[in-house]
Amino acid sequence: MWQHGACYIRVSTDDQTEFSPDAQIKAIKEYAKKNRITLTKEHIYIDEGISGKRAEKRPAFMQMIGAAKTKPKPFDIILVHKFDRFARSREDSVVYKSLLKKEAGIKVVSITESIEDDKFSIILEAMLEAMAEYYSLNLAEEVKKGMTEKAARGGLQSRASFGYRIESNKLVIVPEQAAFVRFIFNKFAGGEMSMRGLAEYANDNGITSHRGCPFENRTIDYILNNPVYIGMLRWTPTGRSRRNFNNPDTIIAKGGHEPIIDLNLWERAQKAIADNKELYGKRQKTTVFINSWSNGLVKCGSCGKSLVRNGHQYYRCNGYAKGTCKTSHSIPVERLENLVLEQLKETFQSGLEITIAPKRSDTGKTSGIELLKEQLDKFAQRTERIKAAYMDGIDTIEEYRANKLKLENDRITTENKLKELQAELLNRGEHDEEPIIKKIENAYTLLKSDKIPTDVKYKASHFLISKIVFSKQEETLFIEYK
Repeated sequence: MWQHGACYIRVSTDDQTEFSPDAQIKAIKEYAKKNRITLTKEHIYIDEGISGKRAEKRPAFMQMIGAAKTKPKPFDIILVHKFDRFARSREDSVVYKSLLKKEAGIKVVSITESIEDDKFSIILEAMLEAMAEYYSLNLAEEVKKGMTEKAARGGLQSRASFGYRIESNKLVIVPEQAAFVRFIFNKFAGGEMSMRGLAEYANDNGITSHRGCPFENRTIDYILNNPVYIGMLRWTPTGRSRRNFNNPDTIIAKGGHEPIIDLNLWERAQKAIADNKELYGKRQKTTVFINSWSNGLVKCGSCGKSLVRNGHQYYRCNGYAKGTCKTSHSIPVERLENLVLEQLKETFQSGLEITIAPKRSDTGKTSGIELLKEQLDKFAQRTERIKAAYMDGIDTIEEYRANKLKLENDRITTENKLKELQAELLNRGEHDEEPIIKKIENAYTLLKSDKIPTDVKYKASHFLISKIVFSKQEETLFIEYK
Protein backbone atom coordinates (compact mmCIF):
# COMPACT_ATOMS: atom_id res chain seq x y z
CA MET A 1 0.00 0.00 0.00
CA TRP A 2 1.34 3.40 -1.01
CA GLN A 3 1.57 6.26 1.48
CA HIS A 4 1.29 9.98 0.79
CA GLY A 5 4.45 11.74 1.84
CA ALA A 6 6.04 15.15 2.28
CA CYS A 7 9.70 16.01 2.57
CA TYR A 8 11.50 18.77 4.39
CA ILE A 9 14.89 20.05 3.21
CA ARG A 10 17.03 22.57 5.07
CA VAL A 11 20.38 23.93 3.95
CA SER A 12 22.35 26.33 6.16
CA THR A 13 25.13 28.60 4.99
CA ASP A 14 27.85 26.34 6.47
CA ASP A 15 26.60 23.10 4.86
CA GLN A 16 28.73 21.17 2.39
CA THR A 17 27.72 19.95 -1.10
CA GLU A 18 26.37 16.66 0.22
CA PHE A 19 23.57 18.62 1.95
CA SER A 20 22.62 20.77 -1.05
CA PRO A 21 18.88 20.84 -1.91
CA ASP A 22 19.41 18.78 -5.09
CA ALA A 23 21.41 16.14 -3.23
CA GLN A 24 18.78 15.85 -0.48
CA ILE A 25 15.85 15.73 -2.92
CA LYS A 26 17.52 13.05 -5.03
CA ALA A 27 18.20 10.83 -2.01
CA ILE A 28 14.69 11.34 -0.58
CA LYS A 29 12.99 10.54 -3.91
CA GLU A 30 14.97 7.32 -4.23
CA TYR A 31 14.00 6.33 -0.66
CA ALA A 32 10.34 7.21 -1.33
CA LYS A 33 10.23 5.08 -4.49
CA LYS A 34 11.75 2.05 -2.72
CA ASN A 35 9.35 2.37 0.22
CA ARG A 36 6.12 2.98 -1.78
CA ILE A 37 5.73 6.64 -0.75
CA THR A 38 4.31 9.17 -3.21
CA LEU A 39 5.82 12.67 -3.22
CA THR A 40 4.12 15.64 -4.93
CA LYS A 41 5.79 18.95 -5.76
CA GLU A 42 3.44 20.94 -3.49
CA HIS A 43 4.64 19.01 -0.43
CA ILE A 44 8.38 19.46 -0.94
CA TYR A 45 9.34 22.12 1.61
CA ILE A 46 12.76 23.82 1.36
CA ASP A 47 14.50 26.36 3.61
CA GLU A 48 17.81 27.51 2.12
CA GLY A 49 20.57 29.40 3.94
CA ILE A 50 18.70 29.13 7.25
CA SER A 51 19.82 27.82 10.64
CA GLY A 52 17.82 25.02 12.20
CA LYS A 53 18.13 26.40 15.72
CA ARG A 54 14.69 28.05 15.89
CA ALA A 55 11.68 26.56 14.08
CA GLU A 56 9.74 29.83 13.84
CA LYS A 57 12.57 31.33 11.78
CA ARG A 58 12.05 28.73 9.04
CA PRO A 59 9.08 29.74 6.82
CA ALA A 60 8.89 26.52 4.77
CA PHE A 61 9.02 24.42 7.95
CA MET A 62 6.16 26.38 9.52
CA GLN A 63 4.20 26.11 6.25
CA MET A 64 4.63 22.32 6.37
CA ILE A 65 3.44 22.16 9.99
CA GLY A 66 0.40 24.27 9.06
CA ALA A 67 -0.43 21.96 6.13
CA ALA A 68 -0.06 18.87 8.36
CA LYS A 69 -2.72 20.23 10.75
CA THR A 70 -5.38 20.62 8.03
CA LYS A 71 -8.27 18.16 7.71
CA PRO A 72 -8.10 15.73 6.02
CA LYS A 73 -4.36 15.42 6.44
CA PRO A 74 -2.53 15.85 3.09
CA PHE A 75 0.26 13.34 3.87
CA ASP A 76 1.03 10.44 6.22
CA ILE A 77 4.79 10.76 6.61
CA ILE A 78 7.52 13.44 6.49
CA LEU A 79 10.89 12.43 5.06
CA VAL A 80 14.13 14.20 6.00
CA HIS A 81 17.71 13.49 4.96
CA LYS A 82 18.86 13.48 8.61
CA PHE A 83 17.08 14.30 11.87
CA ASP A 84 19.21 17.44 12.27
CA ARG A 85 17.58 18.77 9.07
CA PHE A 86 14.23 18.69 10.92
CA ALA A 87 15.54 20.49 14.03
CA ARG A 88 18.80 21.11 15.88
CA SER A 89 16.98 22.02 19.07
CA ARG A 90 15.71 19.12 21.16
CA GLU A 91 12.90 21.32 22.41
CA ASP A 92 11.67 22.08 18.87
CA SER A 93 12.12 18.46 17.83
CA VAL A 94 10.07 17.10 20.72
CA VAL A 95 7.34 19.75 20.39
CA TYR A 96 6.79 19.42 16.65
CA LYS A 97 7.20 15.65 16.43
CA SER A 98 4.71 15.26 19.27
CA LEU A 99 2.30 17.69 17.59
CA LEU A 100 2.53 15.84 14.27
CA LYS A 101 2.07 12.43 15.87
CA LYS A 102 -0.73 13.25 18.33
CA GLU A 103 -2.77 15.75 16.32
CA ALA A 104 -2.27 14.41 12.80
CA GLY A 105 -0.85 10.88 13.08
CA ILE A 106 2.15 11.89 10.96
CA LYS A 107 5.60 10.38 11.54
CA VAL A 108 8.99 11.97 10.82
CA VAL A 109 11.49 9.58 9.20
CA SER A 110 15.22 10.07 8.53
CA ILE A 111 16.23 8.29 5.31
CA THR A 112 19.90 7.99 6.37
CA GLU A 113 19.46 7.11 10.07
CA SER A 114 17.59 3.84 10.22
CA ILE A 115 15.69 3.55 13.50
CA GLU A 116 13.39 0.63 14.32
CA ASP A 117 9.95 1.29 15.75
CA ASP A 118 10.68 0.00 19.28
CA LYS A 119 11.59 1.30 22.76
CA PHE A 120 15.32 1.50 22.01
CA SER A 121 14.58 3.81 19.05
CA ILE A 122 13.39 6.52 21.47
CA ILE A 123 16.82 6.58 23.15
CA LEU A 124 18.69 6.43 19.85
CA GLU A 125 16.66 9.23 18.29
CA ALA A 126 17.15 11.41 21.39
CA MET A 127 20.92 10.79 21.20
CA LEU A 128 20.99 11.87 17.55
CA GLU A 129 19.02 15.03 18.38
CA ALA A 130 21.31 15.80 21.36
CA MET A 131 24.37 15.44 19.11
CA ALA A 132 22.81 17.80 16.56
CA GLU A 133 22.07 20.39 19.26
CA TYR A 134 25.61 20.09 20.64
CA TYR A 135 26.98 20.69 17.16
CA SER A 136 24.72 23.74 16.77
CA LEU A 137 25.79 25.23 20.14
CA ASN A 138 29.46 24.53 19.47
CA LEU A 139 29.16 26.08 16.02
CA ALA A 140 27.52 29.19 17.55
CA GLU A 141 30.45 29.56 19.96
CA GLU A 142 32.95 29.25 17.13
CA VAL A 143 31.01 31.76 15.03
CA LYS A 144 30.97 34.23 17.94
CA LYS A 145 34.73 33.81 18.35
CA GLY A 146 35.17 34.57 14.67
CA MET A 147 32.88 37.60 14.89
CA THR A 148 34.75 38.91 17.94
CA GLU A 149 38.05 38.60 16.09
CA LYS A 150 36.51 40.30 13.06
CA ALA A 151 35.19 43.15 15.25
CA ALA A 152 38.63 43.63 16.79
CA ARG A 153 40.04 44.02 13.27
CA GLY A 154 37.36 46.60 12.39
CA GLY A 155 35.30 44.26 10.19
CA LEU A 156 31.66 45.13 9.37
CA GLN A 157 29.07 42.67 10.71
CA SER A 158 25.92 44.70 11.22
CA ARG A 159 23.48 46.69 9.11
CA ALA A 160 24.36 50.18 7.95
CA SER A 161 23.76 53.09 10.31
CA PHE A 162 21.81 56.15 9.17
CA GLY A 163 24.08 58.09 6.81
CA TYR A 164 25.57 54.98 5.19
CA ARG A 165 24.67 52.08 2.92
CA ILE A 166 26.54 48.81 2.40
CA GLU A 167 28.37 48.05 -0.84
CA SER A 168 30.66 45.01 -1.15
CA ASN A 169 30.53 44.55 2.65
CA LYS A 170 31.76 48.10 3.19
CA LEU A 171 30.01 51.23 4.47
CA VAL A 172 29.52 53.89 1.80
CA ILE A 173 28.24 57.42 2.58
CA VAL A 174 24.70 58.40 1.54
CA PRO A 175 25.25 62.15 0.82
CA GLU A 176 21.79 63.51 1.78
CA GLN A 177 21.69 61.48 5.00
CA ALA A 178 25.29 62.36 5.86
CA ALA A 179 24.44 66.05 5.51
CA PHE A 180 21.72 65.67 8.15
CA VAL A 181 24.10 63.74 10.44
CA ARG A 182 26.53 66.69 10.28
CA PHE A 183 23.61 69.05 10.95
CA ILE A 184 22.67 67.04 14.07
CA PHE A 185 26.19 67.07 15.50
CA ASN A 186 26.81 70.77 14.75
CA LYS A 187 23.49 72.00 16.15
CA PHE A 188 23.63 69.84 19.28
CA ALA A 189 27.32 70.42 20.03
CA GLY A 190 26.80 74.16 19.57
CA GLY A 191 23.85 74.20 21.96
CA GLU A 192 21.53 75.55 19.24
CA MET A 193 19.04 72.66 19.21
CA SER A 194 17.97 69.96 21.66
CA MET A 195 17.41 66.28 20.80
CA ARG A 196 13.66 66.91 20.76
CA GLY A 197 14.12 69.94 18.52
CA LEU A 198 16.29 67.96 16.10
CA ALA A 199 13.74 65.12 15.98
CA GLU A 200 10.97 67.62 15.27
CA TYR A 201 13.10 69.26 12.54
CA ALA A 202 13.64 65.86 10.87
CA ASN A 203 9.93 65.05 10.92
CA ASP A 204 8.96 68.50 9.62
CA ASN A 205 11.32 68.01 6.68
CA GLY A 206 10.22 64.47 5.84
CA ILE A 207 13.47 62.81 6.97
CA THR A 208 12.93 59.24 8.13
CA SER A 209 15.09 56.42 9.48
CA HIS A 210 16.31 53.52 7.34
CA ARG A 211 13.07 51.71 8.23
CA GLY A 212 10.93 54.68 7.20
CA CYS A 213 10.06 55.55 10.81
CA PRO A 214 9.82 59.13 12.15
CA PHE A 215 12.66 60.47 14.30
CA GLU A 216 12.34 60.57 18.10
CA ASN A 217 14.60 61.83 20.88
CA ARG A 218 16.23 58.42 21.20
CA THR A 219 16.93 58.30 17.44
CA ILE A 220 18.97 61.48 17.78
CA ASP A 221 20.54 60.17 21.00
CA TYR A 222 21.66 56.98 19.22
CA ILE A 223 23.22 58.95 16.34
CA LEU A 224 25.09 61.28 18.70
CA ASN A 225 26.54 58.28 20.56
CA ASN A 226 27.46 56.20 17.49
CA PRO A 227 31.24 56.18 16.78
CA VAL A 228 30.61 54.98 13.22
CA TYR A 229 30.50 58.65 12.20
CA ILE A 230 34.19 59.14 13.12
CA GLY A 231 35.27 56.02 11.19
CA MET A 232 34.93 53.49 14.04
CA LEU A 233 32.83 50.31 14.25
CA ARG A 234 31.12 49.15 17.44
CA TRP A 235 30.03 45.59 18.27
CA THR A 236 28.97 43.93 21.54
CA PRO A 237 29.60 40.13 21.64
CA THR A 238 27.31 39.65 24.67
CA GLY A 239 24.26 40.93 22.77
CA ARG A 240 22.64 44.27 21.99
CA SER A 241 23.99 47.26 23.89
CA ARG A 242 20.43 48.43 24.74
CA ARG A 243 21.74 52.00 24.64
CA ASN A 244 24.36 51.19 27.24
CA PHE A 245 27.03 53.02 25.25
CA ASN A 246 29.63 52.38 27.97
CA ASN A 247 29.19 48.59 28.06
CA PRO A 248 32.60 47.15 29.07
CA ASP A 249 32.07 44.19 26.68
CA THR A 250 31.66 46.45 23.65
CA ILE A 251 34.44 46.33 21.05
CA ILE A 252 35.23 49.58 19.22
CA ALA A 253 37.77 49.39 16.41
CA LYS A 254 38.80 51.48 13.42
CA GLY A 255 36.70 50.62 10.37
CA GLY A 256 37.61 50.88 6.75
CA HIS A 257 34.94 53.45 5.86
CA GLU A 258 35.01 57.21 5.41
CA PRO A 259 33.97 59.23 8.51
CA ILE A 260 31.15 61.78 8.25
CA ILE A 261 32.35 64.12 11.02
CA ASP A 262 35.78 64.91 12.49
CA LEU A 263 37.04 63.99 15.94
CA ASN A 264 36.81 67.56 17.25
CA LEU A 265 33.07 67.79 16.51
CA TRP A 266 32.52 64.33 18.01
CA GLU A 267 34.24 65.32 21.27
CA ARG A 268 32.25 68.56 21.51
CA ALA A 269 29.02 66.59 21.06
CA GLN A 270 30.05 64.08 23.78
CA LYS A 271 30.76 66.96 26.16
CA ALA A 272 27.31 68.44 25.42
CA ILE A 273 25.71 65.04 26.16
CA ALA A 274 27.62 64.81 29.47
CA ASP A 275 26.63 68.39 30.39
CA ASN A 276 22.97 67.60 29.70
CA LYS A 277 23.08 64.51 31.92
CA GLU A 278 24.66 66.49 34.73
CA LEU A 279 22.13 69.30 34.36
CA TYR A 280 18.94 67.24 34.05
CA GLY A 281 19.98 63.92 35.58
CA LYS A 282 18.88 60.51 34.44
CA ARG A 283 15.16 59.94 34.81
CA GLN A 284 14.53 57.01 37.08
CA LYS A 285 11.26 55.16 37.09
CA THR A 286 10.38 54.18 40.62
CA THR A 287 6.99 53.43 42.13
CA VAL A 288 4.16 55.39 40.53
CA PHE A 289 3.31 58.55 42.46
CA ILE A 290 -0.17 59.99 41.93
CA ASN A 291 0.08 63.76 42.39
CA SER A 292 -3.29 64.77 40.89
CA TRP A 293 -6.64 63.12 40.24
CA SER A 294 -6.49 63.91 36.51
CA ASN A 295 -3.29 61.90 35.94
CA GLY A 296 -3.66 59.60 32.91
CA LEU A 297 -6.96 61.10 31.74
CA VAL A 298 -5.73 64.05 29.65
CA LYS A 299 -5.03 63.48 25.93
CA CYS A 300 -3.60 65.66 23.18
CA GLY A 301 -6.15 67.04 20.71
CA SER A 302 -3.61 66.81 17.84
CA CYS A 303 -1.87 63.45 18.15
CA GLY A 304 -3.96 61.64 20.79
CA LYS A 305 -1.00 60.90 23.08
CA SER A 306 -1.20 61.47 26.83
CA LEU A 307 -0.41 64.82 28.41
CA VAL A 308 2.18 64.25 31.12
CA ARG A 309 3.23 66.49 33.97
CA ASN A 310 6.11 68.81 33.21
CA GLY A 311 7.44 69.28 36.72
CA HIS A 312 4.46 69.84 39.03
CA GLN A 313 2.56 72.73 37.48
CA TYR A 314 1.86 71.91 33.82
CA TYR A 315 0.60 69.14 31.58
CA ARG A 316 2.44 68.79 28.27
CA CYS A 317 1.94 66.50 25.25
CA ASN A 318 4.23 63.45 25.47
CA GLY A 319 4.36 63.32 21.67
CA TYR A 320 5.64 66.90 21.60
CA ALA A 321 8.27 66.00 24.20
CA LYS A 322 9.50 63.24 21.85
CA GLY A 323 9.37 65.44 18.76
CA THR A 324 6.50 63.58 17.04
CA CYS A 325 3.78 66.20 17.73
CA LYS A 326 4.09 69.78 16.46
CA THR A 327 1.96 71.49 19.15
CA SER A 328 3.05 71.64 22.78
CA HIS A 329 -0.52 71.52 24.23
CA SER A 330 0.79 72.86 27.52
CA ILE A 331 -1.78 73.76 30.17
CA PRO A 332 -1.55 74.38 33.95
CA VAL A 333 -2.79 71.34 35.90
CA GLU A 334 -4.78 73.47 38.35
CA ARG A 335 -6.54 75.39 35.55
CA LEU A 336 -7.48 72.20 33.69
CA GLU A 337 -8.85 70.51 36.80
CA ASN A 338 -10.89 73.58 37.80
CA LEU A 339 -12.41 73.80 34.31
CA VAL A 340 -13.29 70.10 34.37
CA LEU A 341 -14.84 70.37 37.84
CA GLU A 342 -17.05 73.30 36.81
CA GLN A 343 -18.15 71.41 33.73
CA LEU A 344 -18.94 68.29 35.78
CA LYS A 345 -21.12 70.35 38.08
CA GLU A 346 -22.94 72.05 35.19
CA THR A 347 -23.39 68.94 33.03
CA PHE A 348 -25.05 66.79 35.63
CA GLN A 349 -27.44 69.49 36.79
CA SER A 350 -29.19 69.03 33.45
CA GLY A 351 -31.12 66.03 34.71
CA LEU A 352 -29.09 63.18 33.20
CA GLU A 353 -29.87 59.91 34.98
CA ILE A 354 -28.44 56.42 35.41
CA THR A 355 -30.41 53.33 36.39
CA ILE A 356 -27.72 51.42 38.27
CA ALA A 357 -25.41 52.75 40.95
CA PRO A 358 -22.99 50.51 42.88
CA LYS A 359 -23.98 49.51 46.40
CA ARG A 360 -21.74 50.81 49.15
CA SER A 361 -20.63 47.23 49.95
CA ASP A 362 -19.61 46.69 46.31
CA THR A 363 -17.50 49.79 45.82
CA GLY A 364 -14.25 47.85 46.29
CA LYS A 365 -15.13 45.43 43.50
CA THR A 366 -16.36 48.27 41.28
CA SER A 367 -13.10 50.14 41.71
CA GLY A 368 -11.27 46.93 40.87
CA ILE A 369 -13.31 46.59 37.68
CA GLU A 370 -12.50 50.13 36.60
CA LEU A 371 -8.79 49.66 37.30
CA LEU A 372 -8.79 46.44 35.25
CA LYS A 373 -10.56 48.27 32.42
CA GLU A 374 -7.86 50.94 32.57
CA GLN A 375 -5.20 48.25 32.29
CA LEU A 376 -6.95 46.75 29.24
CA ASP A 377 -7.10 50.19 27.60
CA LYS A 378 -3.31 50.46 27.90
CA PHE A 379 -2.50 47.12 26.23
CA ALA A 380 -2.78 48.58 22.71
CA GLN A 381 -0.31 51.33 23.66
CA ARG A 382 2.09 48.78 25.17
CA THR A 383 1.82 46.66 22.00
CA GLU A 384 2.81 49.68 19.89
CA ARG A 385 5.77 50.35 22.19
CA ILE A 386 7.26 46.85 21.86
CA LYS A 387 6.63 46.95 18.11
CA ALA A 388 8.43 50.30 17.88
CA ALA A 389 11.34 48.90 19.92
CA TYR A 390 11.70 46.10 17.35
CA MET A 391 11.30 48.40 14.35
CA ASP A 392 13.95 50.77 15.75
CA GLY A 393 16.38 47.87 16.15
CA ILE A 394 16.41 48.01 19.94
CA ASP A 395 14.92 44.51 20.38
CA THR A 396 15.63 41.38 18.34
CA ILE A 397 12.80 39.43 16.69
CA GLU A 398 13.09 36.85 19.50
CA GLU A 399 12.76 39.56 22.16
CA TYR A 400 9.84 41.11 20.28
CA ARG A 401 8.02 37.77 20.10
CA ALA A 402 8.69 37.02 23.78
CA ASN A 403 7.45 40.48 24.83
CA LYS A 404 4.40 40.16 22.59
CA LEU A 405 3.57 36.70 24.00
CA LYS A 406 3.95 37.92 27.60
CA LEU A 407 1.77 40.94 26.84
CA GLU A 408 -0.93 38.73 25.31
CA ASN A 409 -0.86 36.42 28.36
CA ASP A 410 -1.16 39.45 30.66
CA ARG A 411 -4.09 40.73 28.62
CA ILE A 412 -5.91 37.37 28.84
CA THR A 413 -5.27 37.18 32.60
CA THR A 414 -6.62 40.73 33.05
CA GLU A 415 -9.71 39.94 30.96
CA ASN A 416 -10.40 36.83 33.04
CA LYS A 417 -10.08 38.79 36.30
CA LEU A 418 -12.45 41.41 34.92
CA LYS A 419 -15.04 38.78 33.96
CA GLU A 420 -14.82 37.23 37.44
CA LEU A 421 -15.43 40.56 39.21
CA GLN A 422 -18.27 41.47 36.84
CA ALA A 423 -19.89 38.07 37.43
CA GLU A 424 -19.62 38.54 41.21
CA LEU A 425 -21.38 41.90 41.04
CA LEU A 426 -24.04 40.55 38.69
CA ASN A 427 -24.77 37.64 41.03
CA ARG A 428 -25.27 40.03 43.95
CA GLY A 429 -28.64 40.90 42.44
CA GLU A 430 -30.16 44.06 43.85
CA HIS A 431 -28.59 47.47 43.22
CA ASP A 432 -29.55 50.82 44.66
CA GLU A 433 -31.03 53.22 42.12
CA GLU A 434 -30.31 56.91 42.74
CA PRO A 435 -30.56 60.12 40.68
CA ILE A 436 -27.31 61.03 38.94
CA ILE A 437 -27.46 64.62 40.27
CA LYS A 438 -26.84 63.44 43.81
CA LYS A 439 -23.99 61.21 42.68
CA ILE A 440 -22.23 63.92 40.69
CA GLU A 441 -22.62 66.47 43.45
CA ASN A 442 -20.88 64.02 45.75
CA ALA A 443 -18.11 63.48 43.19
CA TYR A 444 -17.70 67.23 42.67
CA THR A 445 -17.44 67.81 46.43
CA LEU A 446 -14.99 64.91 46.74
CA LEU A 447 -12.69 66.13 43.93
CA LYS A 448 -12.84 69.74 45.15
CA SER A 449 -12.08 68.95 48.80
CA ASP A 450 -8.58 69.47 50.19
CA LYS A 451 -9.23 66.89 52.91
CA ILE A 452 -9.70 63.90 50.61
CA PRO A 453 -6.49 61.90 49.75
CA THR A 454 -5.33 62.23 46.13
CA ASP A 455 -5.47 58.47 45.48
CA VAL A 456 -9.16 58.43 46.46
CA LYS A 457 -9.85 61.36 44.10
CA TYR A 458 -7.91 59.54 41.39
CA LYS A 459 -10.10 56.43 41.67
CA ALA A 460 -13.28 58.51 41.73
CA SER A 461 -12.35 60.54 38.63
CA HIS A 462 -11.26 57.45 36.69
CA PHE A 463 -14.50 55.71 37.66
CA LEU A 464 -16.51 58.57 36.14
CA ILE A 465 -14.38 59.90 33.25
CA SER A 466 -12.98 57.98 30.26
CA LYS A 467 -10.73 60.76 28.93
CA ILE A 468 -10.25 64.53 28.70
CA VAL A 469 -9.09 65.84 25.31
CA PHE A 470 -7.34 69.22 25.31
CA SER A 471 -7.04 71.10 22.00
CA LYS A 472 -4.78 74.14 22.24
CA GLN A 473 -5.59 75.47 18.75
CA GLU A 474 -9.34 75.43 19.37
CA GLU A 475 -8.99 76.25 23.08
CA THR A 476 -11.38 73.44 24.04
CA LEU A 477 -11.64 70.65 26.56
CA PHE A 478 -13.68 67.60 25.56
CA ILE A 479 -14.77 65.32 28.41
CA GLU A 480 -15.81 61.75 27.63
CA TYR A 481 -17.72 60.07 30.45
CA LYS A 482 -17.82 56.33 31.06
